Amino acid sequence: MPTYKLTYFPVKALAEPIRFILSYMGKEFEDFRFERENWPSIKPSMPFGKVPVLEIDGKKLHQSTAITRYLGREAGIAGSNNWEALQIDMAVDTVHDFRQALASYWYENDEKLKEKKKEEVLKETAPFYLKKLDELVKENGGYLANGTLSWGDLYFIGISDYLVGMLGYDFFEKYANLKALKDKVLAIPAIKAWIAKRPHTDL
Repeated sequence: MPTYKLTYFPVKALAEPIRFILSYMGKEFEDFRFERENWPSIKPSMPFGKVPVLEIDGKKLHQSTAITRYLGREAGIAGSNNWEALQIDMAVDTVHDFRQALASYWYENDEKLKEKKKEEVLKETAPFYLKKLDELVKENGGYLANGTLSWGDLYFIGISDYLVGMLGYDFFEKYANLKALKDKVLAIPAIKAWIAKRPHTDL
């Protein structure tokens, strides 16, 4: 039986999709969260000096999307063929593009430039991506791809608190299909159980 250890900051953010899918798979895992002041001492031992890192039997894996995709394949929710896998990848890459756009303003140090970027995100970027994603879910029978639950859905909903936090409002209230998808994912017993026991954090 493999052992799992997830290393990340004490937030949901990029690690939560991994926590979601490990929970979905019924895997016990060590959820190691470290404070930011400890990062300089931990960073040198992490691949490419970044987290989250998932260790499986001591082997360190990095890149949150790649890890989630791998676990999705292990769980049997990565599409039944290459075409279906592609549909999931396209949806997840779109979510990633949206996250990058939000992060561009969220982590901007120049306050004047940050306000300008935020205005653009709120007026143009967020409505564009959220409308497209909402339509995508509608077209796919309530899921991001292929009309059935995939690791892409767990990735998106897992990272959604981070997206909402950066955006500054709960976009699920404005997009019914995305809200329905969120409700379905959070109703999965294993996900529900994880949420009930996880530490509370805003992002």
